[in-house]
Amino acid sequence: MTTMRRTPIALLASLALALALPAAAPATLNEVGLLPDTTPPTVPSCPSSPCLAVSRTTGFQTKVGAVNKPLVVRRDGSVVAWTIMLGKPNATQIKFFNANEGGVAQAGIAILRAQPKRLTYKLVAQSPPIALQRYFGKTVEFPLETTLAVKKGDVVALTVPTWAPALALGFGHETSWRASRSKAQCASTSTLSTHTQIGSSVQYYCLYQTARLAYSATDISTP
Repeated sequence: MTTMRRTPIALLASLALALALPAAAPATLNEVGLLPDTTPPTVPSCPSSPCLAVSRTTGFQTKVGAVNKPLVVRRDGSVVAWTIMLGKPNATQIKFFNANEGGVAQAGIAILRAQPKRLTYKLVAQSPPIALQRYFGKTVEFPLETTLAVKKGDVVALTVPTWAPALALGFGHETSWRASRSKAQCASTSTLSTHTQIGSSVQYYCLYQTARLAYSATDISTP
């Protein structure tokens, strides 16, 4: 994402958690999924035409240009906050999405763990969904009241029970993301396919190229 400004409250909360960890295990603050400026810039599509949104699914970025697996956690730790960059759809676009994608815009994050079966991930933790409309047109960070434990190799995904204007377009085919939809649902957004049952495993079959999910997560890791 091109602009990721952290709110002072969120930053203080993250640092407080870091300082609370044992002195024998120095904490490291990381932003999972935050990459240098991209070409084209990572800008959510709305209100431009086409105005496309992430809708009714759980998804994660698999590649951004030459960077593979940008949402994979590199060390054990805890996710303490997440950030999303939101477009600013106009009133007509908001009305359309609200009517066709299950209601007002919402999103949260999910922690996924890869399973032996191809493209299959187990849901191990998730945050509650947050209503997004008041934040349209902004990059906003949400500190987690309850942090999410992660292990090295876990994936931080974005869960959208309705819709979220957080989809950036215009990238090359080497940029792609996956969603928790079945093979038969890849071309459809009308069926709810969010991965929300803790402990369940789902095949993330559908791959979408030339687009980027505009979110990241803050974790505090230890050796």
